Amino acid sequence: MPHLELEQLTKRYGDVTSVDHISLAVERGEFICLLGPSGCGKTTTLRMIAGFLEPDEGRIKVGDKVVSRPGSVVPPERRNMGMIFQSYAVWPHMTVRDNVAYGLKMKKVEAVKSREQVDAMLKATKLFELAARYPSELSGGQQQRVALARALAPNPAILIADEPTGNLDETTGLEIIELLFAGHEQRGTTLVLVTHDAALAARCDRVVRLRSGRIEDTPRLEAVKA
Repeated sequence: MPHLELEQLTKRYGDVTSVDHISLAVERGEFICLLGPSGCGKTTTLRMIAGFLEPDEGRIKVGDKVVSRPGSVVPPERRNMGMIFQSYAVWPHMTVRDNVAYGLKMKKVEAVKSREQVDAMLKATKLFELAARYPSELSGGQQQRVALARALAPNPAILIADEPTGNLDETTGLEIIELLFAGHEQRGTTLVLVTHDAALAARCDRVVRLRSGRIEDTPRLEAVKA
């Protein structure tokens, strides 16, 4: 049984069909990369997977549970998913520590255990010494590491990332890539992301190409490299 399955997933905005009856099965622990030109439906697809958008047709399943269909969407905080946005989207009024702890707080994790998990994640992302700072006191790369640490701290089964290196310089982007893969490999997390970063796309298990809201093909990595 696929870990994540999209069945005839469709999203329209007025007369424009952003996502057009796409179907995709993702295995547990698989790393999928969505590629395609701007406006092809990549980000809309991610936002439906995460629970931020309701589909107009079709459904999304995690295991044997339907989490999205027209008129019924399980909210993001109840999906056991983490999401990383290109714009960082960290809480400006919270310290680094409080940002990273946010998901654990929502899951009502016991305080001592939460602190242990947050400390471990801060150290893994090289943020421990910055734990008391606010986002306005951080560089873009540091803010993206906060976003990554916040997404990973609750140990999500599925991690979704939208251009996680898009606003970063090459060196910082490579650091984020290594952190993503460390979390993916150590935890066995299913990873679905949108990227134009060739270095990141080359590390994935499977590339899914979208155009005009439809899947063109889903070649395995060996075919992409050939």
